[in-house]
Amino acid sequence: MGLPSRQPRLWLLLLVVLGWPQPCLTLDLIPYTPRITSWDLEGKVTATTFSLEQPRCVLDRHSSAADTVWLVVAFSNASRVFQNPQTLAEIPASPRLLTDGHYMTLPLTMDQLPCEDPADGSGRAPVLRVGNDAGCLADLHQPRYCNAPLPPGPYRVKFLLTNSRGSPQAETRWSDLIALRQGKSPGSIDTWPGRRSGDMIVITSILSSLAGLLLLAFLAASSVRFSSLWWPEEAPEQLRIGSFMGKRYMTHHIPPSEAATLPVGCEPGLERFPSLSP
Repeated sequence: MGLPSRQPRLWLLLLVVLGWPQPCLTLDLIPYTPRITSWDLEGKVTATTFSLEQPRCVLDRHSSAADTVWLVVAFSNASRVFQNPQTLAEIPASPRLLTDGHYMTLPLTMDQLPCEDPADGSGRAPVLRVGNDAGCLADLHQPRYCNAPLPPGPYRVKFLLTNSRGSPQAETRWSDLIALRQGKSPGSIDTWPGRRSGDMIVITSILSSLAGLLLLAFLAASSVRFSSLWWPEEAPEQLRIGSFMGKRYMTHHIPPSEAATLPVGCEPGLERFPSLSP
């Protein structure tokens, strides 16, 4: 016997009270795709973070003041199997990423996502930086929905609107694939000079030549200094006689003939020396 048409809601309420599984309800799909911010910012995508555009004026028509906007982060291969939680207790935290492949973070109220720019005039870019809280890894008592740094991806994300009990109300589309930047191992870096630009080769050659010239100048100056210490200069006009230093001089030459004509002591203009003999 069929049930009257006005009683299905009563039966549904009775099933909920008795704890029977609830039927799957279709959520409102908002025609919005999350994406990396278009602002000209450095580090929009790093090895552990990426910056999303804030979903302003996207969920207003589907929300109330008590609702919460969550960001669902999932590995690209796990986004298809993600199931929206039905209560606050079922919301997956960041450690679930490594085991289940997804988690939820960055809970925001609707007043935190205004359509207009902030009134303080700070000029800060309206972005959501995913994986920005490095303290999550060191804090043993981290918040349940901590925004921890991300392991290597790639990822897909979506926004999920829930009410105060954690029941989903609306959702956006999944984003395109988001790949994080990956560092290179030192062995994979090509250091062959042929890969360098012409300017770099010229600068390297000039610096090498200058270094060589400076080295030669230093060696020459050192050689002159040490040679003066080992071989001191001697004055050519001096003679060394024992410990006596005297000047060299030449005596006048007296011809032998003149010395023979004049006896000793009889030079012209001089008196004869007296004889010392008795």
